[in-house]
Amino acid sequence: MKSSDSYKSIEGISKGTYREKASKFISFAIPVSSVKEVKEHLTRLRKEYYDANHHCYAYRIGYPEYVYRINDDGEPSGSAGKPIYGQILSRQLSDILVVVIRYFGGTKLGIPGLIHAYKTTAQEALDHAKRCTHVLVDRYTIKFNYLQMNDVMRILKQEKAEIISQECDNDCKTDFSIRKSKSEKLKSRLSKLMNICIYE
Repeated sequence: MKSSDSYKSIEGISKGTYREKASKFISFAIPVSSVKEVKEHLTRLRKEYYDANHHCYAYRIGYPEYVYRINDDGEPSGSAGKPIYGQILSRQLSDILVVVIRYFGGTKLGIPGLIHAYKTTAQEALDHAKRCTHVLVDRYTIKFNYLQMNDVMRILKQEKAEIISQECDNDCKTDFSIRKSKSEKLKSRLSKLMNICIYE
Protein backbone atom coordinates (compact mmCIF):
# COMPACT_ATOMS: atom_id res chain seq x y z
CA MET A 1 0.00 0.00 0.00
CA LYS A 2 1.43 3.40 -1.01
CA SER A 3 2.01 5.82 1.86
CA SER A 4 0.07 9.07 1.66
CA ASP A 5 2.78 11.09 3.42
CA SER A 6 5.96 10.09 1.59
CA TYR A 7 7.31 10.32 -1.92
CA LYS A 8 10.41 9.37 -3.89
CA SER A 9 13.15 11.70 -5.07
CA ILE A 10 16.90 11.54 -5.73
CA GLU A 11 20.06 12.41 -3.79
CA GLY A 12 22.78 14.35 -5.55
CA ILE A 13 23.30 15.08 -9.25
CA SER A 14 23.64 12.22 -11.73
CA LYS A 15 24.63 12.29 -15.39
CA GLY A 16 23.93 10.39 -18.60
CA THR A 17 25.09 10.52 -22.23
CA TYR A 18 23.77 9.29 -25.57
CA ARG A 19 24.84 9.60 -29.21
CA GLU A 20 22.66 9.33 -32.31
CA LYS A 21 23.79 10.16 -35.90
CA ALA A 22 26.62 12.45 -34.73
CA SER A 23 24.34 14.33 -32.32
CA LYS A 24 25.56 14.20 -28.73
CA PHE A 25 23.13 14.32 -25.81
CA ILE A 26 24.15 14.96 -22.17
CA SER A 27 21.64 14.63 -19.34
CA PHE A 28 21.57 15.70 -15.71
CA ALA A 29 19.13 14.61 -13.00
CA ILE A 30 19.17 17.18 -10.19
CA PRO A 31 17.31 17.29 -6.85
CA VAL A 32 15.43 20.59 -6.42
CA SER A 33 12.91 21.95 -3.92
CA SER A 34 11.82 25.20 -5.60
CA VAL A 35 11.41 26.86 -8.99
CA LYS A 36 14.17 29.26 -7.92
CA GLU A 37 16.58 26.34 -7.61
CA VAL A 38 15.49 25.10 -11.05
CA LYS A 39 16.33 28.49 -12.59
CA GLU A 40 19.73 28.56 -10.85
CA HIS A 41 20.68 25.12 -12.21
CA LEU A 42 19.47 25.99 -15.71
CA THR A 43 21.50 29.22 -15.69
CA ARG A 44 24.60 27.33 -14.57
CA LEU A 45 24.23 24.61 -17.21
CA ARG A 46 23.57 27.13 -19.99
CA LYS A 47 26.80 28.93 -19.06
CA GLU A 48 28.79 25.70 -18.82
CA TYR A 49 27.40 24.29 -22.08
CA TYR A 50 27.04 27.66 -23.84
CA ASP A 51 27.92 26.17 -27.25
CA ALA A 52 25.15 23.51 -27.20
CA ASN A 53 22.17 23.82 -29.57
CA HIS A 54 19.40 22.92 -27.09
CA HIS A 55 18.89 22.78 -23.32
CA CYS A 56 15.61 20.86 -22.93
CA TYR A 57 14.20 20.03 -19.53
CA ALA A 58 11.33 18.96 -17.32
CA TYR A 59 10.80 19.31 -13.61
CA ARG A 60 8.32 18.22 -10.97
CA ILE A 61 8.22 19.71 -7.47
CA GLY A 62 6.04 19.03 -4.42
CA TYR A 63 3.72 16.41 -2.99
CA PRO A 64 0.80 15.68 -3.07
CA GLU A 65 0.21 18.85 -5.14
CA TYR A 66 2.74 19.22 -7.93
CA VAL A 67 4.34 22.11 -9.78
CA TYR A 68 5.79 20.99 -13.09
CA ARG A 69 7.04 22.32 -16.39
CA ILE A 70 8.17 20.93 -19.74
CA ASN A 71 10.45 22.84 -22.14
CA ASP A 72 11.49 21.81 -25.69
CA ASP A 73 13.93 24.74 -26.11
CA GLY A 74 13.47 25.03 -29.86
CA GLU A 75 13.06 21.34 -30.66
CA PRO A 76 9.75 20.34 -32.35
CA SER A 77 6.84 20.54 -29.90
CA GLY A 78 6.52 17.43 -27.73
CA SER A 79 9.77 15.85 -28.95
CA ALA A 80 12.02 16.70 -25.98
CA GLY A 81 10.43 17.98 -22.77
CA LYS A 82 7.54 15.51 -22.86
CA PRO A 83 9.68 12.33 -23.13
CA ILE A 84 11.96 13.71 -20.41
CA TYR A 85 8.95 14.31 -18.15
CA GLY A 86 7.64 10.85 -19.00
CA GLN A 87 10.75 9.32 -17.43
CA ILE A 88 10.19 11.33 -14.23
CA LEU A 89 6.57 10.15 -14.09
CA SER A 90 7.41 6.51 -14.83
CA ARG A 91 9.64 6.46 -11.75
CA GLN A 92 7.08 8.41 -9.65
CA LEU A 93 9.67 11.02 -8.65
CA SER A 94 9.24 14.57 -7.39
CA ASP A 95 11.53 17.43 -6.31
CA ILE A 96 13.56 16.75 -9.43
CA LEU A 97 14.84 18.53 -12.53
CA VAL A 98 16.08 16.63 -15.59
CA VAL A 99 17.97 18.59 -18.23
CA VAL A 100 19.07 17.13 -21.58
CA ILE A 101 21.63 19.16 -23.55
CA ARG A 102 22.02 18.52 -27.29
CA TYR A 103 24.90 19.17 -29.63
CA PHE A 104 23.48 18.88 -33.15
CA GLY A 105 25.55 16.62 -35.37
CA GLY A 106 24.28 17.82 -38.73
CA THR A 107 21.77 15.06 -39.42
CA LYS A 108 18.11 15.51 -38.50
CA LEU A 109 16.68 12.69 -36.42
CA GLY A 110 12.98 13.27 -37.14
CA ILE A 111 10.30 13.43 -34.43
CA PRO A 112 10.43 9.69 -33.50
CA GLY A 113 14.24 9.83 -33.38
CA LEU A 114 14.21 12.91 -31.16
CA ILE A 115 11.66 11.39 -28.78
CA HIS A 116 13.78 8.24 -28.49
CA ALA A 117 17.00 10.23 -27.97
CA TYR A 118 15.62 12.54 -25.27
CA LYS A 119 13.84 9.68 -23.51
CA THR A 120 16.95 7.48 -23.53
CA THR A 121 19.29 10.25 -22.36
CA ALA A 122 16.96 11.20 -19.50
CA GLN A 123 16.72 7.52 -18.60
CA GLU A 124 20.53 7.29 -18.44
CA ALA A 125 20.79 10.06 -15.84
CA LEU A 126 17.90 8.66 -13.78
CA ASP A 127 19.33 5.14 -13.87
CA HIS A 128 22.53 6.50 -12.29
CA ALA A 129 20.68 8.51 -9.64
CA LYS A 130 20.54 7.45 -6.01
CA ARG A 131 16.92 7.25 -4.84
CA CYS A 132 15.62 8.55 -1.53
CA THR A 133 12.28 8.92 0.25
CA HIS A 134 10.97 12.20 1.63
CA VAL A 135 8.48 11.98 4.50
CA LEU A 136 5.98 14.78 5.07
CA VAL A 137 5.80 16.00 8.65
CA ASP A 138 3.60 18.34 10.67
CA ARG A 139 5.18 20.65 13.21
CA TYR A 140 3.55 21.68 16.49
CA THR A 141 4.18 23.58 19.70
CA ILE A 142 2.69 22.25 22.90
CA LYS A 143 2.40 24.12 26.24
CA PHE A 144 1.79 22.30 29.51
CA ASN A 145 2.45 22.32 33.26
CA TYR A 146 5.76 20.93 34.46
CA LEU A 147 3.92 18.24 36.47
CA GLN A 148 2.63 16.81 33.17
CA MET A 149 6.11 16.39 31.73
CA ASN A 150 6.26 12.60 32.08
CA ASP A 151 2.83 12.06 30.50
CA VAL A 152 3.57 14.37 27.57
CA MET A 153 7.04 12.93 26.92
CA ARG A 154 5.76 9.37 27.11
CA ILE A 155 3.12 10.05 24.42
CA LEU A 156 5.60 11.89 22.17
CA LYS A 157 8.06 9.01 22.46
CA GLN A 158 5.44 6.31 21.82
CA GLU A 159 4.21 8.11 18.70
CA LYS A 160 7.82 8.66 17.51
CA ALA A 161 7.61 12.44 17.49
CA GLU A 162 10.89 14.34 17.10
CA ILE A 163 11.63 16.98 19.72
CA ILE A 164 12.93 20.17 18.08
CA SER A 165 13.28 22.43 21.13
CA GLN A 166 12.15 22.57 24.73
CA GLU A 167 11.82 25.21 27.46
CA CYS A 168 10.81 24.35 31.01
CA ASP A 169 10.10 26.23 34.20
CA ASN A 170 6.75 26.00 36.04
CA ASP A 171 5.24 25.85 32.57
CA CYS A 172 6.84 24.04 29.67
CA LYS A 173 6.90 24.61 25.92
CA THR A 174 8.00 21.94 23.46
CA ASP A 175 8.33 22.20 19.68
CA PHE A 176 8.13 18.87 17.88
CA SER A 177 7.48 17.31 14.49
CA ILE A 178 5.53 14.17 13.66
CA ARG A 179 4.97 12.18 10.51
CA LYS A 180 1.82 13.56 8.85
CA SER A 181 -0.02 10.22 8.88
CA LYS A 182 0.43 10.02 12.68
CA SER A 183 -0.58 13.62 13.42
CA GLU A 184 -4.24 13.11 14.25
CA LYS A 185 -3.63 10.18 16.58
CA LEU A 186 -0.95 12.09 18.47
CA LYS A 187 -3.11 15.23 18.83
CA SER A 188 -6.01 13.11 20.02
CA ARG A 189 -3.90 11.49 22.74
CA LEU A 190 -2.41 14.78 23.89
CA SER A 191 -5.78 16.54 23.98
CA LYS A 192 -6.99 14.03 26.58
CA LEU A 193 -4.47 15.45 29.05
CA MET A 194 -5.73 18.36 31.18
CA ASN A 195 -4.71 21.97 30.43
CA ILE A 196 -2.73 21.17 27.30
CA CYS A 197 -2.43 23.73 24.49
CA ILE A 198 -1.33 22.59 21.02
CA TYR A 199 -0.44 25.06 18.27
CA GLU A 200 0.37 24.39 14.63
